[in-house]
Amino acid sequence: MRSNAHNLRRIAFRIARTIGFGYLAIVVMFAYFQRALMYPALQVERLAAQAVDHEFDSLSDVTQETSDGLTLHGWHAKPSRPEGASESDPQRRAILFFHGNGGHRGHRLWEYHLFAKFGWETIVFDYRGYGENAGSPSEDGLVADAKAAWKYATEVAGLKPSNIVLFGESLGGGVAIRLAADLFEAKTPPAALVVRSTFRTMTDAAVHRFPWLPVRLLLLDRYESIGLAQQIECPVLVFHGDRDTVIPIDHARDLFDSFPEESDSGVPRQFVLLDGADHNNYADVAGVEFQRELKAFLDKVISTEERDP
Repeated sequence: MRSNAHNLRRIAFRIARTIGFGYLAIVVMFAYFQRALMYPALQVERLAAQAVDHEFDSLSDVTQETSDGLTLHGWHAKPSRPEGASESDPQRRAILFFHGNGGHRGHRLWEYHLFAKFGWETIVFDYRGYGENAGSPSEDGLVADAKAAWKYATEVAGLKPSNIVLFGESLGGGVAIRLAADLFEAKTPPAALVVRSTFRTMTDAAVHRFPWLPVRLLLLDRYESIGLAQQIECPVLVFHGDRDTVIPIDHARDLFDSFPEESDSGVPRQFVLLDGADHNNYADVAGVEFQRELKAFLDKVISTEERDP
């Protein structure tokens, strides 16, 4: 009996040790490969604007150098301009678009065409490590990329900050929120901020994805959006699908509640629940509602800017 009990203890110990070592191996692998999981970057040799089937007045290849010396590739899409309007028209307006962590800029043409339909230009750069871009993605790297994109919009494209709306989807929401907060600190705020299907913090999003891992101890890139939201005093619009399985709806509600109740120009923050939408299928499931609410918001931004230039 004693021998049997001893053998059972030895077997239990071996099983526990095997499970423990296995779990430790998974933790180590997560720690080492976390950026590969967070940034499943899709790279291509070339994303030439001339090869894109589009309905813009023009779609141009553009580049911009980052503060750490990388050259980012992107596109600048322009809608048809009213007769007589020029590149120096002070009424030119643009969406500076920050995409999510999957794919590259070529996978968001539906959004760019929608912006053009509303009369807005689109400026979009792939992050480092995405599209044709060299480098490896990281939070600090994407912050630098966003600042480079803003520099292109204001200095190269010649757009006024008050005529630029920041738009971020998913991961891009964290990038756009950080840029908006930095721009308010620099006293050069954008016209507005729109985010779709984004998180309150990347840490919380990772905990939801990997609840059995010590994510809060290991995560390198945390994107603390909820801690920056209060600094952003321009008009804010938050979209989120009520069936989002990647980033739960409570992220959106908590983030929304952290923005000022109204902008410095008196525009109330706005939350739009996309009925039936998961993380990526919003255009198919709730596209009409998305278009209607976005256009109304952009029209409000224009009227506010014209009222208080």
